[in-house]
Amino acid sequence: MKPTETDSTAVDWRGDSASSPDVTRRERLKETYEARVRTPALVAWADWRTRFGLLIIGGYVLMALVAVLGLWREPSTSQAPRLLGPFTDMSYPLGTTQSGVDLMALVIHSTPTILILITAGAVWATLIAVIIGTVAGYKGGSVDRGLMSFSDLVMAIPGLPLVIILAVTLNPENPVVLGVIINISYWAGLGRSLRSQVLTIRENNYVEASRTMGISTPRIILKDIIPNLMPYITVNFVFAARYVMFASVGLYFLGVLPYSTQNWGVTLNFAYSNGALFSWQAAHWLLAPMIAIMGLSLGLILLGQGLDRVFNPRVRTRMAGESKSTVADDDDDTVTEVF
Repeated sequence: MKPTETDSTAVDWRGDSASSPDVTRRERLKETYEARVRTPALVAWADWRTRFGLLIIGGYVLMALVAVLGLWREPSTSQAPRLLGPFTDMSYPLGTTQSGVDLMALVIHSTPTILILITAGAVWATLIAVIIGTVAGYKGGSVDRGLMSFSDLVMAIPGLPLVIILAVTLNPENPVVLGVIINISYWAGLGRSLRSQVLTIRENNYVEASRTMGISTPRIILKDIIPNLMPYITVNFVFAARYVMFASVGLYFLGVLPYSTQNWGVTLNFAYSNGALFSWQAAHWLLAPMIAIMGLSLGLILLGQGLDRVFNPRVRTRMAGESKSTVADDDDDTVTEVF
């Protein structure tokens, strides 16, 4: 039995209705990609600081991979002339220590621990500060007073003695735990600063509109408040990471933190103890870990400054307009070629 015209129309109608959600979903995915991936990437990449920061951080990540995959000799297996100068023998590009240890191997094999340590400490401090600062600023009242009193109590505790006591008591060797211990109280000041900014943001019309419509507090904080705080959060995340790096190197240098293998701080300690500070022949022993520390710090600063543009609404709006105009020009060229 052949389908009638009515049946075919119904079939066509059903087919169109079935394909319509697919088109809508595809357009929605394209809009999401443009708004959350392509436009932020264009804004970030347009700044030379982002490019250089990514290049430097990428170099340290590459060194960490080399260490993890065992593509460079272990420091303990180095059998080289003592106090060999940098670039004297390309088998040991950065030279050697007084005991013949390859400095390049020391720098490379210290990188994974440092990267894990600073990431864990920065994530811990920033996450706790964002949670406490935004909740206290938005809720106000007794919640605000309670959270800020707790923050003030933490700020009143001397940070360095607390870290030393916890390190000596717990004796942790896991870099994640060490990062959290070093930044155990760093979040308090950042949380209070975020709270003061939330007090202003919560008075905006769009926040009041969301509150009037009965939207839940977590959703308002995530959708309306935190996006406006992202430039400040990004910069302070970088500051927290740099603080962990400098503090850990200093504490390793002082011999407070436990270690099973040498790292940048321990290398500085051994160099200083063997008189590298007063001997030009051994100066590279001090300079190698110092340059590694300064390079990572510079990469973090440049990356943080570049990513700050991503969360600047004026820059993003301008870049989005340029992106749309470019797409429109491409479409016009295509139409001209067709005709």
